[in-house]
Amino acid sequence: MNTSLQDTDDILDLYKMASDFKKKVSGVQWPEFERSMIETEIQENRLFKITVDQQIACVWSITYDDVQVWEQQNADPAIYIHRIAANPNFRGQKFVEQIVEWSKQFARENNKLYVRMDTTAGNQRLNDYYIKCGFSYLGSKKITDTEGRPSHYHNASMALFQLEV
Repeated sequence: MNTSLQDTDDILDLYKMASDFKKKVSGVQWPEFERSMIETEIQENRLFKITVDQQIACVWSITYDDVQVWEQQNADPAIYIHRIAANPNFRGQKFVEQIVEWSKQFARENNKLYVRMDTTAGNQRLNDYYIKCGFSYLGSKKITDTEGRPSHYHNASMALFQLEV
């Protein structure tokens, strides 16, 4: 379901926990995300959540455009998933698999042919997991135009994934 502005603090806390976990597992962490970015995504109905026992168990956002990462391929009809973060108290519940099923349906309903995502390159375990969830690995790419992007895109290579709907 969509998140609401009342969820903002919980979402920021969840991103912090996910960033700490990501650093522990892969040595790479997310930056602290701007509250205004999160609020904009909520207001534009692009930030979603899964709840368990009335707690936010997982969040993710989408965009309909990601030209800085996908360049020419951005012209294809696609949705782009960003920042999947699971509450550590609910890990192991296969949220990514649930998000994949949701995203395929969402893409169909919005006349999109692809679901795409990127992650910092070099985490083979995560790459294998995304492939297991149905994504095709398209390779990694150094992002050169990072203006307006969160800092984890700066001077980074990103692994690209695509799922045909």
